[in-house]
Amino acid sequence: RALEKEWLETNGIGGYASSTIIGANTRRYHGLLMAATRPPLGRTLMLSKVEESLCFEGQEIPLSTNIYPNARYPGGYKNLVRFCLTPFPTFDYSIDGISIQKIVFMVHGENTTVILYRVGATRRVVSTLKIRVMIAFRDYHSLTHENPFIKSGYKQKANGICIQPYETLPPMYFYHNAQSMDNAQFWYKNMEYPKEIERGLEAHEDHFSPFALCFDLSKGTDFYVVASTLEHEKINIKKLLNKERNRRKHRPAMRHVGNQNP
Repeated sequence: RALEKEWLETNGIGGYASSTIIGANTRRYHGLLMAATRPPLGRTLMLSKVEESLCFEGQEIPLSTNIYPNARYPGGYKNLVRFCLTPFPTFDYSIDGISIQKIVFMVHGENTTVILYRVGATRRVVSTLKIRVMIAFRDYHSLTHENPFIKSGYKQKANGICIQPYETLPPMYFYHNAQSMDNAQFWYKNMEYPKEIERGLEAHEDHFSPFALCFDLSKGTDFYVVASTLEHEKINIKKLLNKERNRRKHRPAMRHVGNQNP
């Protein structure tokens, strides 16, 4: 049932972020940063999704879910206890006494998606929240497959990370407050999109992962990943969050599905 419930965030210039309420993409049009590279045209899927896991006491517990032929893996949807759309897509996870809230929103007027994680009080010693990046870099009508042409390198900058897998497409910048990185690179093969099967279209895609970000949860309670086509000197997450929250207070109310319990 959760796979039938979808959310949509827009940036006002033709770009958007969208997926299901459990974060499993079911369409080629789903993704966390579908940038309008020639606003309002040139929609390009840059950041497909993130693979999230919580690591503690020798365990690695998933928060995310993907769809493969005859499989749903990993089973992060089992740890999702609540989803709501007010004022942004918000995901509440509970794992053996540990609570994590994920908030996703776009910055109005920019091809910028913010993913904010807030860790609540816990009775356990939590070590790491690991966020592995999955990219596509393709036209939003197309699909990506493993290929030898992708440039797997990235540039570390003082304020973030820059990647540009293909010279014909603009770079993407990642801003974060992670304490370390996992530099392993590989392809996620053969992810399946059920809605494309229903349409009678090609329904399987590969995603490249250039790195993972590792957040030491003993260092604070708020952690973030920002994906953008813009190079920023500094990212102030609280300022962006409050600005977007205030902007939405003054726009007409929209109909939505409300709270959903998967």
